[in-house]
Parts: sequence; C-alpha cells; structure tokens
Amino acid sequence: MKPIYIDYLNALDIEALAMTDAEIIGAVEAGLVAQGNGQTVIEPRVHLEPDPSFHGHFNVLRGYVAPLDAAGVKIVGDYVDNYLHGLPSEFGILNLFDPRTGTPRAILDATVITDMRTGAVTAIGAKHLAKKSSKVLGHIGARGTAYWNVRLLDHLFDFDEIRVHSRRPESRDAFVAKLAADLGKPVMAVADWKSCVEGADIVVEASRLPEPQPLLKTEWIKRGALVVPYGTMSAVELSLTDIMQKIVVDDWGQCKTGKFGSLRAHVETGRLSEATLHAELGQIAAGFKPGRQSDGETILFWHRGLSLSDIALGKAMLAKAADKGIGQRLRFA
Repeated sequence: MKPIYIDYLNALDIEALAMTDAEIIGAVEAGLVAQGNGQTVIEPRVHLEPDPSFHGHFNVLRGYVAPLDAAGVKIVGDYVDNYLHGLPSEFGILNLFDPRTGTPRAILDATVITDMRTGAVTAIGAKHLAKKSSKVLGHIGARGTAYWNVRLLDHLFDFDEIRVHSRRPESRDAFVAKLAADLGKPVMAVADWKSCVEGADIVVEASRLPEPQPLLKTEWIKRGALVVPYGTMSAVELSLTDIMQKIVVDDWGQCKTGKFGSLRAHVETGRLSEATLHAELGQIAAGFKPGRQSDGETILFWHRGLSLSDIALGKAMLAKAADKGIGQRLRFA
C-alpha cells in the first residue's frame, strides 16, 4: 500500500488563508447549486447530548458533494455557557474523505468554517430572497456566526443602518465595536428586540435562548422584509409564518425532523409542511425555483446548517492552502 497522507489545517492556518468575502460566498453557493442539481447526498444531522447539566450538545453533520469529489463529516460542539470559561460556544472538526474508497483526505479546524459558512448561507439566502434595495439590517445575537452574517450581508447590500441586539451588553458592545472597525461604518447596539427588528429590511435572529420563548413579535416585521431565524431554540411567534408569501429552507429533510430549530413548533403544528414550503435554497440557486419576485413579498428563510456548505468551503480552503503553501501533511498509514 502506498503511504497515505492527510492534509491538516488548524485555526492559525485558516486565519493565514485570509479568505475573502467573495471566496467564501462563492464556495458555499457552489455547494448549494450542487444540491439544487441533485448532485449531493445529505444525511439529517444527529445530536449527542452528554449530560443536560453541561448545557451543550454535539451536532454531527454528514454529506457528499459529487462535483467536489468529496464526502465529509463535521462534528461541532455547541455549549452556551462557554463564555464563562473564556471559550467560544462552538468548537468543530471537519473530516474529508475520498467518497470512492473511504480514504481520509483532510482534517480542518471547523470552528471558523462553521461561522463563515453560516454567514454565507444567510447572505446567499438574502441575495435571492431579500429586496435588492435593502438598506436596514436588524440582527439579534452576537455569537461567532453573527459576525459573518453581518459582514457577508453587508458585502452584498452595503447597508445604511446596521442594528445589533444581544442579551449580554458586554458581548454586544464588543461585537459592535469589532464590526464597525472591520466594516468601516457605524454599527448600532440597541437595548431591546423591538428596536432592533422593527422596520428592518432584513431581520436575522441568531439568539442563544436556553428554551423556546417567542421574543420576536410578528407585528414588528414590515411588509416586504426577509426574516432569517436560525436559533437553536425558537424565538419567534407561531404567527410569524402566517404573514409570509414564501417560506424557504436549506434542506427540508433535516428541517422536518429533530429536536432543535427555530421553526420546530411550526413543523409540529403543520404551519410549515411540504405543502406550505416554497423551495429549498439550492433549488433557487440552481435556477429551478424562483426567489423573490416582487418587493412586496414578505419572505422567511430558515437554515439549520448544511454539511454541504462545510465540505464546499473546506475544499476551497484546501485549494488556497495548497497554492500558498499553508498547512501540514500528516502521515496516516
């Protein structure tokens, strides 16, 4: 047997790659297009909850992207109290394999990959589903994925006004300061949900609630807005889906099952079903279903996170790392 090597990119390597906003969005959209073209396999995510008292769980995401010739498994921990230990709430590892032989090909730190690809899916959803004239963003949440939501959305829309709210003022203020510095424009920290959401063209809800609580009120959503809720625990009212002309998800297979998700109650009560679902985002990205068709449409986009996006972004990072001579090769066998 020939020697087998694994490409390894740690967090410092990925930082050194300096992936541009356009590179991140382009890689993730390629994965969505492959999904829309029926060139992928997605297994619904599964969870491991070691002990409820730890206030966290692991997500295991699995997928195959034929055009990228890669199968992958990502394991990511999601622990809401990690800030008490000076740690990010999420740590992840992405493993990539040869889909024909099962040979391991690469291991990547997936903590930042998770943040980047989540922000990219939010941005790509808005590219197809938000009004082109959107100028006001209301963002709930200040965790790792929130940064890339705002950064990549602003890359596409160049907002006139960005509002951010989260429950802890210290994290909210630091988050706003970093965004303002990186984007080179003012970012507003607001003290409550209503001030953040009401009248915004694009609303992103990425809260970290310990249990479901309807804090985002349907009456605050203006006609023609795009609403993107993806908190682990639901923060929206049941009536939210009643005002939507279109509801889009990233993958219906994983949205209709499982314990977690911002629209779990809407699925369980029949408000969101195959009959009421407009499309998966990949179908829109690949041109099989329409996105926004008028400025008057109020649209909801729920994404739970796709293994395909991790795999696509991981492959793009490996290609750039090879060009730049970044990373390590580990002897496996």
